[in-house]
Amino acid sequence: MSAIGSGGRVQPARPGDPSRIGPYRIVGRLGAGGMGTVHAGVAPDGLRVAVKVIHPEQAQDPEFRARFRREVELSSRVVGPHVVPLLAADPDAPTPWLATAYVPGPTLTEHVHAHGPLTDGGPYAFAAATAQALAAIHAVGVVHRDVKPQNVLLTPAGPLLLDFGIAHAADGTSLTRTGMMTGTPGWISPEQYRRGTASAAGDVFAWGALVAYAATGRLPFGAGAPDVVAFRVMSGEADLDGVPALLRRIVERALAQEPGDRPSAAEAAQECAGLLASQVTLAARPGASPAPADMITAAWEIPAAEDPTWQVPADPRRSRKRVLATVALAAGVVGGLAGGVAALLPGDTGGDRHAPSSAASASPLTTAGAGQSTASTAQGNGTAGQQDVSNGSASAASWNQARAARGAAELDVARAVLHDQGVEAEQLGDGVDFAPGAVRFHASRREVYLSYRLSSDEQGTLHAETEIAGSLCLTLQDVVLRQHPDLPYRTYVMVREERGREPRVTRQDGFGTGTRCPSADGAGGRGDAGQDWQPGEEGLGQAMIPSSDSAEIRVADATAKEIIAGTNSRRGTLGTDRVLGHDHIKVGFDPGNSAMYVWSEYLQWNQGQVESWAALAAGEACRALVRERERAGAAWPYSRYAVAEIGGSGYLMVRWGTATTRGDCPG
Repeated sequence: MSAIGSGGRVQPARPGDPSRIGPYRIVGRLGAGGMGTVHAGVAPDGLRVAVKVIHPEQAQDPEFRARFRREVELSSRVVGPHVVPLLAADPDAPTPWLATAYVPGPTLTEHVHAHGPLTDGGPYAFAAATAQALAAIHAVGVVHRDVKPQNVLLTPAGPLLLDFGIAHAADGTSLTRTGMMTGTPGWISPEQYRRGTASAAGDVFAWGALVAYAATGRLPFGAGAPDVVAFRVMSGEADLDGVPALLRRIVERALAQEPGDRPSAAEAAQECAGLLASQVTLAARPGASPAPADMITAAWEIPAAEDPTWQVPADPRRSRKRVLATVALAAGVVGGLAGGVAALLPGDTGGDRHAPSSAASASPLTTAGAGQSTASTAQGNGTAGQQDVSNGSASAASWNQARAARGAAELDVARAVLHDQGVEAEQLGDGVDFAPGAVRFHASRREVYLSYRLSSDEQGTLHAETEIAGSLCLTLQDVVLRQHPDLPYRTYVMVREERGREPRVTRQDGFGTGTRCPSADGAGGRGDAGQDWQPGEEGLGQAMIPSSDSAEIRVADATAKEIIAGTNSRRGTLGTDRVLGHDHIKVGFDPGNSAMYVWSEYLQWNQGQVESWAALAAGEACRALVRERERAGAAWPYSRYAVAEIGGSGYLMVRWGTATTRGDCPG
């Protein structure tokens, strides 16, 4: 699926190729693969993209489509300077598709065939950058499952990892449903050969082989028949001659036969960043020391690839909303490329050392209808430099003093907020909009700001602003507290903008550990009181990976049957228009957080019906965990449960808690 043609050259469209896919005009082909066709597309604002369209036979498989939908959602959260970002997708289209940024440049395979292996500091820069890319992917619960030279593009700014948004969806289908072995011989881990187990540790194994290939130009497990290559992989006979001595140690650890003996991708990225720093320092002239942000480019010598002009037909039609969304995403991607290199260095937290982002500030926006404050409202008239806002409540003055994201960590936060608020806006309707500069940061006040415009009546405004606040709170808890805890921010501020009026602060609240996020149902939060744990995207992604543990399979199956039976018995109350089954309601486990997840893919319930179903599911999940602990004792590790609703554009965590006694479980 990653084949894009020599140097990214656009091939002519073929008879039957679409003229438009989603918002993109199609101008030709970039290549094709086993999963589908890659088209050259152009966004309304001129941004060039690669649009990957799934083959029709795959699209007819409902299990593939459901898995593809979930993993597209997870992959959309992956951000980093060395991954090709997922821009848009429509897994529910008659022919599912996804779009990524177009990047001209050869694959690692093409470069090695044309020029030989990487030399000098190149292998160190390659290892550090690709390990960081894998770490970013694993951080959101995604497993790539297809790490190989054909899926790495070499650009003047460093290597970029491709296809994290589709390879694992395809492999998940074949691995969990047909038992077939997928992947490329030589890049498959020993445990995947033996047990069909694909995991983050398997990605690290493939990464070790990838680094060896980049440094030597040889396939580390040789060529030949697939069974011969498989034997070498499982016997540990990797050819590492020629891998630089310092780098060889981490490569050998990555190629360990047992998954538990390998480093994580984050650990590999940290170690390789240190090795890279030492190499660049040694190569620098006496008295000179490259800046952290120059570390990759200082050791990287890949020239710019030929980038032929795309013949784009004129199209006067433009969608302002789509342009704004594309600009916002492009700003985050460009900023990530500039600021993310320093995040490779040991001890980096993505702080304020980088130059400010060039993302534009939000301009005055038009809104119909008066808004109602859902929290403390302040209408300050000052601007930056006119008023000291270091203390007290947030106001228009502190909003004006706030700045755009700086550094990789803040860019992660801004992109996640814009993504999740976009999902929220789709659910709320056309009355909500966010500008590209809607997310700002005020480090001294420890505040993250979100500006928006809103067009609705008074009751609709109250509901919408509460939902926006709840989504913003949950996103910041996930991305700031879990992924970037060194960032100083612990308060969110919502700012409503209207033409002819000063920006108004409509809500200011904390999102620290243990905080209950707002909910429009009036309950004040979606978790049980006193919880010190909250479910998230990573845990949900882990739960979706089929288990091989017999006890987990038994409990999950029994719990799903109980929930399905209870759901169908309440069809009249819930307004369910069909008998639901295992295709609609599923159960899985997140071992890392000792949690059971229950999720529904039935999308016809309204909010009240979802809450009612979630209470039923939470009660059954809680009682199932308590029963199993009573039966198995300490051997049963799971004590938490979460209930979620999954749709085409995202997920909603509805209920969660800790299973202590049966009496404490929801009724």
